[in-house]
Amino acid sequence: MPTDSLPVLIALTGPLNGERWVVQKNTLIGRGEDCDIVIPDRKISRHHARINLSDSSVILEDLNSKNGTHHNGDQINEKVVLNEGDIFQIALSQKFTFLSADATVPLDMVEAQEADGNQEALVIEKLAKKILIRGVEITPPLSAAQYSLLEILASNDGLVVSRESLIKQIWGQTEAANVSDQALDALVRRLRDRIAQLDKQHQYIVTVRGHGLRLENTSA
Repeated sequence: MPTDSLPVLIALTGPLNGERWVVQKNTLIGRGEDCDIVIPDRKISRHHARINLSDSSVILEDLNSKNGTHHNGDQINEKVVLNEGDIFQIALSQKFTFLSADATVPLDMVEAQEADGNQEALVIEKLAKKILIRGVEITPPLSAAQYSLLEILASNDGLVVSRESLIKQIWGQTEAANVSDQALDALVRRLRDRIAQLDKQHQYIVTVRGHGLRLENTSA
């Protein structure tokens, strides 16, 4: 059977970030070296999950793993059918997206991003409240205010967010009147310092004078 008629898995974040697999058979996922997709992470069970192919569907099955398998944000008990664009996570450590056999456009987009060097270098795993820079998690975790600032900027997709809007969203409408520009500047500085611990070469948080802040999030 030609590979362009088979479903595809793409690793979005985690140890396997950017890799992809054409699913041609039942596919075992786990930490063990005998797995079809090996994830080198201690939180992953040796045999963690399996992709099962049938004539009519593709099924994700958790194999009684210690830290669970999540499908579109919810932990699965045993099995779930995968549909186009679904996201699943193995122990919240490795995220995958599922593309059906006819998903040529998304694959082409991914290839174009890789060729241009425009894939995201900073990834926010909202369910786990984790921040990864080029596949490496920021540890210890960011403070609540730092995480909130980064999430707001990321959600605006590279657009400038005004300082006033940031203060209101981070500290809340009631407290915003008592928050100074210096307090926001200090928060931005601390967040930049935390990111720089993993990547000193790229300025992720950009100040646009007279307007606000934006997130510059590419791997280039």
